[in-house]
Amino acid sequence: MEQWTELSLRIAAAVAAGGAVGLNRDLFGRPTGVRVHALVALGAAVSVMVAQEIGATGDVTRVIQGVLGGIGFLGAGVIMRGDASNGVRNGVRNGVRNGGAQRESARGGSIRHLTTAASIWLTAALGVAAGLGHWKLGFLATAAALVVLIVGMWIDQALFAKFGYEEDRGKDDDP
Repeated sequence: MEQWTELSLRIAAAVAAGGAVGLNRDLFGRPTGVRVHALVALGAAVSVMVAQEIGATGDVTRVIQGVLGGIGFLGAGVIMRGDASNGVRNGVRNGVRNGGAQRESARGGSIRHLTTAASIWLTAALGVAAGLGHWKLGFLATAAALVVLIVGMWIDQALFAKFGYEEDRGKDDDP
């Protein structure tokens, strides 16, 4: 029974950490939200938990490497999606609230949702921490991520208002 409690707590911690980061993304109308982030964290946690059950330490480190490397493809999909959607989600058209600015790439296209892609990658790492039972690390990293996402947005907006281009004033591309 004690093992079931431990497993349940690890899974709950992963879902809670991913859901907290996803809630931030959802509140700002980004292309991923609570469900995606919670599922990424859950998948990462279950992956390392299974590796712990069936193998040696080396197997767990390989699983962690595979999870964190592989999750980059999901993040790349978010970035590549960019502005392709014409739908409205949570009152936000094309993933842009308040006319958010876009950055032009060297090839003339826009790069969007980098912060969301990074948050997906971080959520996988939070799931790994929860799956390994590193409660303090998971809690502190989740809190730090939320601080970065919230305070970082305010700093970005202030810097663009003061130093940004005229069309970027008061806007940001991915809070």
